[in-house]
Amino acid sequence: MATVNVRYIVEDLDAAIGFYTERLGFEVEMHPGPGFAALSRNDLRLLLNTAAGPGGASQAMPDGRKPEPGGWNRIQLEVDDLPAEIEALRAAGASFRNELVEGRGGRQILVDDPSGNCVELFEPYR
Repeated sequence: MATVNVRYIVEDLDAAIGFYTERLGFEVEMHPGPGFAALSRNDLRLLLNTAAGPGGASQAMPDGRKPEPGGWNRIQLEVDDLPAEIEALRAAGASFRNELVEGRGGRQILVDDPSGNCVELFEPYR
């Protein structure tokens, strides 16, 4: 599978890097400046930009709207033991949008990164 790039706008780049590397298993690929970092986990590259950075990701739209963190779009990370992941994240002070839910294909929960971007943790039924 080819690498998939996802961009998230964050408020505090250092907090976001810490959350994704320490809590969700990402590695820093590059962190060339104060407003941008590229992280990776398997075939997923997560591009983190601050809303006030100099790059194109932070530029205002023609109608004046500015990129900001949050929303309901999300990346989905598959995990082997969802209850254990939830327990570890709660112990670290993570903020969840919901409780563990059961669906047709598995169990999931939504956790916010430090800027309010949503990450879905998913444990498929095996």
